[in-house]
Amino acid sequence: MPKILRINTRTKAYTYEDAGKYANLGGRALTSRIINTEVPADCHPLSAENKVVIATGLLGGSTAANSGRLSVGVKSPLTNGIKESNSGGLFAHKMPKMDLLAIILEDRPEEGAPFSTLFITDGKVIFKDATPIVGMDNYPAHDKLLAEYGDKMIAGMIGPAGETLRKTATIQFTDPYKRPARSAGRGGTGAVMGSKKIKAIVLDPEVNTKVGAVDAEAFKTARKTWVDILQGHPVTSQGLPGFGTSILVNVVNEAGALPGKNFRLGQIDHAADISGEKIAELITARGGKTTEGCHVGCVIQCSQQYNNAKGEYVTSGFEYETVWALGANAMIKDIDDIAAIDRLCDEKGMDTIEMGNTVAIAMDGGIIPWGDGKAAFELLSKVGTKDPMGMIMGNGVDFAGGAFGVDRLPTVKGQSMPAYDPRAVKGVGVTYATSAMGADHTAGYGVAQNILKVGGDIDGLKKEGNVELSKNLQIATAAIDSMGFCLFVAFAVLDAPNGVQAMADLVQAYTGKPFTSDDLVNLGVNCLKDEQAFNERAGFTKMDDKLPRFFETDPLPPHGVVWDLSVDELQGAKV
Repeated sequence: MPKILRINTRTKAYTYEDAGKYANLGGRALTSRIINTEVPADCHPLSAENKVVIATGLLGGSTAANSGRLSVGVKSPLTNGIKESNSGGLFAHKMPKMDLLAIILEDRPEEGAPFSTLFITDGKVIFKDATPIVGMDNYPAHDKLLAEYGDKMIAGMIGPAGETLRKTATIQFTDPYKRPARSAGRGGTGAVMGSKKIKAIVLDPEVNTKVGAVDAEAFKTARKTWVDILQGHPVTSQGLPGFGTSILVNVVNEAGALPGKNFRLGQIDHAADISGEKIAELITARGGKTTEGCHVGCVIQCSQQYNNAKGEYVTSGFEYETVWALGANAMIKDIDDIAAIDRLCDEKGMDTIEMGNTVAIAMDGGIIPWGDGKAAFELLSKVGTKDPMGMIMGNGVDFAGGAFGVDRLPTVKGQSMPAYDPRAVKGVGVTYATSAMGADHTAGYGVAQNILKVGGDIDGLKKEGNVELSKNLQIATAAIDSMGFCLFVAFAVLDAPNGVQAMADLVQAYTGKPFTSDDLVNLGVNCLKDEQAFNERAGFTKMDDKLPRFFETDPLPPHGVVWDLSVDELQGAKV
């Protein structure tokens, strides 16, 4: 049975434990339960009392399509609340093959202690001096690890932003193409790992225990049904694979919900220049790849490999949120500039949503001109150094707003908003306001019904129906994250009468334990209860479940809508 590996980063002791009270949990449900029960809610996020929990989903290591996602849990230095950050890559698929359900980093080394690389092998953890790769950007550091451990090496690592404890720091994971291009991006997970003085976690490529379903025949049947559902839906079989997630640029812009110029606009004039269609055209012309999977077993293939004009690789995982944050909210029109900044964020280990929004704050404060991609690149290049401007930018929107004298700060609980204006997509606005994670579209993707009309049709310009929509989606999303599925499977599940049952059947056949559709719902509900309980003990109240005032006072063009849900109305989205 998969074990929980606890590693004390101060004493360098470690233990392998049975799941015990954490049995029947996985992914986000597991990380949030451990953080809620083991981390003091009032501790400082960079203190010895905080923990980094890395967990695979209930279907981790299986051959179920799109089940290779990873959850990372911490108390967030950005929000001061609970955080689960989700990532693709190879880590989640590898952990079960090493008999691991979760890895927990505990305590904190003494001041002045050097960084270590953790090498996890069969029943053993080796602390290695990480000095040769400390201070390096992620791509060259990852190359050094590949040279040392072999081309089957799988790692999770931090860049200079994490080493210097910036609040926007990510943990970067090895992708299927041997690049550190997949991020546990939001909430500063990399800063917490940096506080533990861990530069990288390397999983031994030679340990490869066979993993299989307890009921192989039932699993095979359920898996076929599941693949048919995903390949039978136009979003997961055509739209996302055809143009990547940036297919949403034109769609959301047409809906009047694409935030521009620090959430002043609902539409921008240059949307076509940064759209998924334009990106796919350039990728094809330059010999890149328009379809890639972010993890083993992906049948959606919405990721991409973007090359420059010389045909040289620049970045992968070039997603809609990144393109929006820099291309619309910061008004940068050159898609190559946006791609270069995306790569820079992977190199330094920084969340692209938070950094794109922070660039817009710098522009709003007159630090650099609106739309200047080259200046934005230079500004973000300072993160991870001792340059004061890098320290400011690396701490995100609220911190930069205070430094630059900007009061138009699109954040909830300290985390900046993603690529949908809540005035025009009220379903996702409810999620921004009420999620324990802070502003997070993935916590309850109301865009599905408000704009895409998947799984129903609820008007995003009006408040009616959107509180209940968000609540149901938040429950479903927590369950999806806990099973280790990619969030995008939800598009197909929402329109498939047998979608929820198919997921439950997969879990039951894989684990050999009874698991019904009701169990799936309860998995999501209990996960949210853990997260809400932690934040309540951390001092959050219903007054933290609200959007910044300017969304209520400033009508959003072209529809002229404002945010009009009260704090009390929003409480209906809580479980």
